Amino acid sequence: MIENYLDIHPEVEKALVNNLPVVALESTIISHGMPYPQNKETALHVEQIVRDNGAVPATIALIGGKIKVGLTENEIDYLAKSGSKIVKASRRDLPFLLSQKIDGATTVASTMIAAELAGIRVFATGGIGGVHRGASQSFDISADLQELANTNVAVVCAGIKAILDLGLTLEYLETFGVPVIGYQTEELPAFYTRKSGFKVNNKLDSASEIADLLKTKWDLKLKGGVIIANPIPKDKQLDFEVMKNAIDKALIQEKELGIKGKDSTPFLLGKVKELTDGLSLDANIALVYNNAKLAAQIAQELK
Repeated sequence: MIENYLDIHPEVEKALVNNLPVVALESTIISHGMPYPQNKETALHVEQIVRDNGAVPATIALIGGKIKVGLTENEIDYLAKSGSKIVKASRRDLPFLLSQKIDGATTVASTMIAAELAGIRVFATGGIGGVHRGASQSFDISADLQELANTNVAVVCAGIKAILDLGLTLEYLETFGVPVIGYQTEELPAFYTRKSGFKVNNKLDSASEIADLLKTKWDLKLKGGVIIANPIPKDKQLDFEVMKNAIDKALIQEKELGIKGKDSTPFLLGKVKELTDGLSLDANIALVYNNAKLAAQIAQELK
């Protein structure tokens, strides 16, 4: 019985019962995204942005054998201080971690699962996972993509993480019928920058239009999520060539060190941060704030 595993914060539960807008938020960015106390401050500020834009935040994590939907400040502080000691939890990890009462920080995939179980339809994150470069040999493809194909949650993000193969990720999403909607843009944003060279499927210019698309999709019983690609603000983006050069160098070092699988994304993001003297982290924080605002606006229109 799902009630044995789901622990919804009273504020979130009240909002859901009263059909008020709620936005799901992941916890990997807290435990694996940046150092303490910056990670805590960022998480609390994201929640405040959601509130300021008329929705209730629901940060999600696994704590004490429960899927917590909506965290207390003490729980956020615990995740932030524990850092990488907290296990990254994707779909495959949920049964083991919950049954063994091991705490976990939710990825895009597991946050989507928890959000759907709780009845939350909008989720704000930084960027989604996808097809890794060299996947034709490694078969390294993020579980985020299958979750997007099967779970009815809209994901507001700044596109696909730029360290990945954007073209192959778009092809994968097309195969599984996942719409990629550009918010006020026809070009897919590439996480740290607004530029990628790839097109989105459709451009929509308002939160109400996006909400109408989501209602239509799910009214038609077309299962799966939708990517709402929200470009990073112009004044916060990295220079495209600076980003590209940093990623290229990080990929070379990853190959030299033999880093693969689950460790790949954290290593690459950390290396890009180092190579850009922290500018990539500043951009990451700015885009998360921007996505939280849009997600709250969409949730308002979707209620």
